[in-house]
Amino acid sequence: MSSIKRIGIVLKPHQPDALKTICQLVAWLAERDITLVGGPEIEREQIEHQTGCAVPQVETDKLAAEVDLMLVLGGDGTMIATARMVGDHEVPVLGVNYGGLGYLAEFRIEELYSALESILSGNYRLDRRVMLAVELRRGDDPPKTSRVLNDVVINKSALARIIEIETYFDHYYVSSFRADGLIVSTPTGSTAYNLSAGGPVIFPSMNAVVITPICPFTLSNRPIVVPDNAEIELLLKTDNEEVALTLDGQVGFQMEVADRVLIRKSRTTFNIIQPSNRNYFDVLRDKLRWGR
Repeated sequence: MSSIKRIGIVLKPHQPDALKTICQLVAWLAERDITLVGGPEIEREQIEHQTGCAVPQVETDKLAAEVDLMLVLGGDGTMIATARMVGDHEVPVLGVNYGGLGYLAEFRIEELYSALESILSGNYRLDRRVMLAVELRRGDDPPKTSRVLNDVVINKSALARIIEIETYFDHYYVSSFRADGLIVSTPTGSTAYNLSAGGPVIFPSMNAVVITPICPFTLSNRPIVVPDNAEIELLLKTDNEEVALTLDGQVGFQMEVADRVLIRKSRTTFNIIQPSNRNYFDVLRDKLRWGR
């Protein structure tokens, strides 16, 4: 018997095609004595009105704690938001691509039910992705905390000058980067902003992070790959400029001179269920068009 009895669902916003999928899922799972539940953002009344299917609701911050599996119907942005939602709960996540790239949400909608069958029978592969815990500290103020799956980015506004960011690794001084900004990326995020800025692709299971300057003033400042078990500290040295701290491209904070960003490896991982018929290099060739 499967240990999965409750499945939480997360939807890409404004995705009408997903309503029909939800209705079919409710019936399919009910035949297997499994309940589908979702957060308030699934627009329960609209789903019931258009499909006649009732989906119990759970508060978003409690959803991961009350289910045995998270099902994401969306794209990579929805998967990244789900990574923050699960918090300290290492619940497995099945991503079904309703977006464009589908780099993290690897399953196609046509594979949904066969994937669920495999999961319920215990036949699946779990990819444990490293996440980073982030603190923004300003003087004696309480720190602002968050967690990221892809990257931590400090960058200037469109009209600001080059900014200066002192960087420390386990309290050892690394360098003072003068650049448009700086990216600290996980292996998962290495194919995102980091790659566009000239950083390397890092295999997802590597215990590493990459520090990549954005358009550095000194061309000898190159990306550096470091172990993920140490603390990285970024200190903003530039005053009177518009500078932002952006987490996974979805959460942002304005920064001031002398603000510090502390980055550590998170205690928990984001656990993505992987298709058994594809590997990471298939994804790189398919999604990043390698060799084409």
